[in-house]
Amino acid sequence: MLTVDYDRIGLHGGERVLDLGCGAGRHAFASLRHGAQVVALDTSFDELAGVRAMFGVMSEAGEVPASSGASGAVQADAGSLPFPDGAFDCIIASEVLEHVPDDRRAMTELARVLKPGGVLAVTVPRFGPELVNWALSDAYHNVPGGHVRIYRRSTLLRRISGTGLRQRGAHHAHALHSPYWWLRCLVGPQRDSHPLVAAYHKLLVWDIVSAPWPTRTAERLLNPLIGKSYVAYFEKVA
Repeated sequence: MLTVDYDRIGLHGGERVLDLGCGAGRHAFASLRHGAQVVALDTSFDELAGVRAMFGVMSEAGEVPASSGASGAVQADAGSLPFPDGAFDCIIASEVLEHVPDDRRAMTELARVLKPGGVLAVTVPRFGPELVNWALSDAYHNVPGGHVRIYRRSTLLRRISGTGLRQRGAHHAHALHSPYWWLRCLVGPQRDSHPLVAAYHKLLVWDIVSAPWPTRTAERLLNPLIGKSYVAYFEKVA
């Protein structure tokens, strides 16, 4: 399940991509399939081990274009990126800045390692749906490594624009996931085996795997209203 729109990024084969806070690697793998040279970065050793292993599996399966070249996984902190200035053509920071205590420092680092003319794609939980989650359950966010803030759109855009990057577009994503998380927060975030939660999860899996037109149409219509993620794209002016 991808949150960023690769058509908006305009990724070309051979370009260097940083997937900041890569987690399980969904955007790193998608970037690799687009022919990019990918660096997946996270603070979790276990997550990075899985990403490295999947890079190998994808290569052996012939899923990696020749233009991708060498890719890797790096354990590091968003506030102190171990890369030179202008190292990347594209940076993806999906659902990560809400976890970072010093987000301004992380944003400054992202702008630093992005090359002039490069694109930054940032996704964060949308203010309205996220506010409902926090209101329904403290356990949703009050956990080690959990969400430390809810972004208003204006705050996110002002802070990133303050690094010198220029916004070039935005949209919302994953409307069908908002009710799922409201339900989980209502019954308890850890109770993923609850019958209602399990049934909704099956619906989401069906939607992701099969992409049937009823759910795809519903999500497209609902995204502007209850899309769980806000996605913004920025460019570093040459």
